[in-house]
Amino acid sequence: MKTIEIDGSFGEGGGQILRTALSLSCITGSPLKLFNIRKGRKKPGLMPQHQTCVNAISEICNAEVFGNAISSTELTFVPRKIKSGNYFFDIKTAGSSSLVIQTLLPTLIFTDGISRITIKGGTHVPFSPSYNYISEVFIPLLNKIGIKMEASINKYGFYPKGGGEVSFKIFPFEKIKRLTIVKRGELLSITGYSAVSNLPLHIAERQKNSVMQNLSPLSVNIDILEVTSLGQGTFVFLKSEYENTLAGFSSLGRRGKHAEDVGKEAASLFKDFHKTSACLDHHLADQIVIYLSLAQEDSTFTTSRITQHLLTNLWVIEKFLNIRYEIDGKMDSEGIIKLNV
Repeated sequence: MKTIEIDGSFGEGGGQILRTALSLSCITGSPLKLFNIRKGRKKPGLMPQHQTCVNAISEICNAEVFGNAISSTELTFVPRKIKSGNYFFDIKTAGSSSLVIQTLLPTLIFTDGISRITIKGGTHVPFSPSYNYISEVFIPLLNKIGIKMEASINKYGFYPKGGGEVSFKIFPFEKIKRLTIVKRGELLSITGYSAVSNLPLHIAERQKNSVMQNLSPLSVNIDILEVTSLGQGTFVFLKSEYENTLAGFSSLGRRGKHAEDVGKEAASLFKDFHKTSACLDHHLADQIVIYLSLAQEDSTFTTSRITQHLLTNLWVIEKFLNIRYEIDGKMDSEGIIKLNV
């Protein structure tokens, strides 16, 4: 089979190119050669999280791999048969567990058995979907298109210590359905969490109060959580439910960042989305296109923002699958995505 060669510096040039390419290499059986991996980043090449993605998916499809070392900018990946099973993967840093499962999930739904995946690492860390986003927004959308997955969290992991632990149960799919969602309907509810770990509970209260003030007069239901982790951390997660869709918004605390700013940031992310007419937030649009590209029917959805990340992901998908797509809208503005498979 012909080797697919991909320039990892194309477009957005980040780790998503690696993750999508690895998934589709396994699914299609096509050997993969990646070069210029994360070339434009401050620290180019593979980081521990990316290395874990490669190791994990290599185990699942018994791949032959060359170049899977920290800081490596070239990787050769030759997949074999995908197998379901019980797997445990340890990132060994605060690298994102959510991004690791996003690498594995598209592949594991193509097996003939249930898989159980446990990942140790970061669960609420910068530049990645939080565990709550995965469990409360991403998974419900997957269910809508016929992909069944369950999630649980055993321990939270914050930067820089990590040490969180999450588990996923993944079922083989029968059929990936089309997604046609262009009208989100009325806002039904805003719910969420304000959480702290190994810090005073009043910080979570202040985060919550800030959300409430910044979203007034909207009704918001936020639970206060004290969570278990190796280190200190705080976060706010908001979920907005509409008649036809869901969206999620996360904000993380850090040393020197006021609790009020954590709450305000989450509220601002919601408001930015809510003022559009879109059905999917821009993160969800990025994440769902690989599954819709594997469906047997065309899909159409609206997104709150057309991003370089989305366009880069579609570019990678095109390397492996016979898809066509139309984008109606300008970069960094809301738009309509039509996928023809």
